[in-house]
Parts: sequence; structure tokens; C-alpha cells
Amino acid sequence: MPGGQREGGRVLARLIQRGILDATGLSCSIGVAPNKLLAKMASEFQKPGGISIIHESDLQRLIWPLPCRKINGIGPKTDEKLQALGIHTIGELAAQPCQALIERFGPSHGAWLHEAAWGRDDSPVVTHSEPVSMSRETTFERDLHAVHDKAELGAILTRLCQQVAADLSAKGYVGRTIGIKLRYDDFQSVTRELTVEQYSADAREIRRLAGRCLKRVDLTRRLRLLGVRVGHLARADELASAGAVGQAGPAGEPKAGDSLSLF
Repeated sequence: MPGGQREGGRVLARLIQRGILDATGLSCSIGVAPNKLLAKMASEFQKPGGISIIHESDLQRLIWPLPCRKINGIGPKTDEKLQALGIHTIGELAAQPCQALIERFGPSHGAWLHEAAWGRDDSPVVTHSEPVSMSRETTFERDLHAVHDKAELGAILTRLCQQVAADLSAKGYVGRTIGIKLRYDDFQSVTRELTVEQYSADAREIRRLAGRCLKRVDLTRRLRLLGVRVGHLARADELASAGAVGQAGPAGEPKAGDSLSLF
């Protein structure tokens, strides 16, 4: 990037931090490195709000002493296998012959483990991706009951559906999988979803299908959280040209009576 090399990337990192703070009010830590793999690890070094810069020459000093789990992509199962082999740090992993790792973990994963331990990563930087779902949820100030607090829960469900519909419309998406999320007073969470043929971003339709999902969960227990999700998204303009969209906007608001009934 233009100017990205100033002070080894520190100037650009500060600009990114300021942009995130101005846009969201949140701080962040940033890692600067020759590739994504090392930058991800570097971003953990100076939390919160720090900037860490790693050069290729820093690999043995800064990266190799770290546990293998610090490599993004090494999960609990792989780490358990590595520890069983006496491999606990990234340096110890780098000391293993590539062929030995391939024999233990397979051609693809074994070769990747060897490359990662040596700080090699040629995966591209992806700056944009299409969302797979949009959701809204809220935690209640007090636990609510589907029978005793039916009107209040119904109003909350309606509002969440309206908010999701507005989010979809603002970003130009429609979906055909509607789901709900509940968290009970014992912090147990459950989800249910329903997929239909017709794409939509209509608040009334989302509300109707969310109500059908609610009929498939235990509503005898008190609730502390309710959420609504729309998935299986597609671009509204692309489907509209193909005639595959139903009600593709939030104009179809739930009726007033909908807010008085949980279903």
C-alpha cells in the first residue's frame, strides 16, 4: 500500500487504529508482518491497543518460543497429537522433518504444519466477502416467560424481525432461511431454523416464520435472550431480474396484532 513501509508499517497501523476507533469506538491491536500468518500472531503480542512489527529475521526469537496453538489453524485436536509427539512449541515443530509430519498428519496438513512453523504463508489478503446471514438479538433486563410475559415477548420478537428486515433491505439482500435463538435462565441456548422456497426480506414474513420456529422449542422455561436470524442470503437485485424474489423489502411491516402474540 502507498506509505505502508513508513516506520516499518507503524504509521499505517496507527491510521487503521484511528479509523476503527472513530467508526466503532473500539480499540484494537495490530500485527505487521510479511504475511497474514505472522501478522495474526503478532496482533496478539501487545493487547490491548498495541502495534507489533515482525520481520523475517525475528522468527526464531519471537515466534518459535510460542506454543503451537498460537498458529492460526492449529486446533485442539492437532495440538493434542503434537504434544503426544513431544512437540510443544513452534520451534520444536519447525525442527521436525517435513516428511515426518506428512507421515503423521497427511500430505496436505503435514506440509502446511512445516511451512507454518517456518513462518511461510502465501495466502492472499481478502478485503471483502459476502455475508452468509444477518441477525439481531437482545438480552432481557429480567428473565421472561412465554406465558406470563407473552405480550412483551411478542413485541420484542416483532421488533427484532423489523430490525433484521431493515438490515437486509439497507444492504440489498434477501434470504430464505429464518431462524431463532433462545437462551434460558440457566444459560442453555437453543436454535431452530426453517428454510422456504421463496426469498424475502419482508418483516411480516420473517415474523411469521420465526413464530413457526418458536413452536419447536420448550417455552415452559424462563428466557433471558431472544434472537432472529435470516440466512441463505442472495442479492435482491440479482434475484429480482430472474423473478425469484417474493417480498424483497421491509415495507410489509408486521400487523399491530402480531406484537400481541408470540406466535
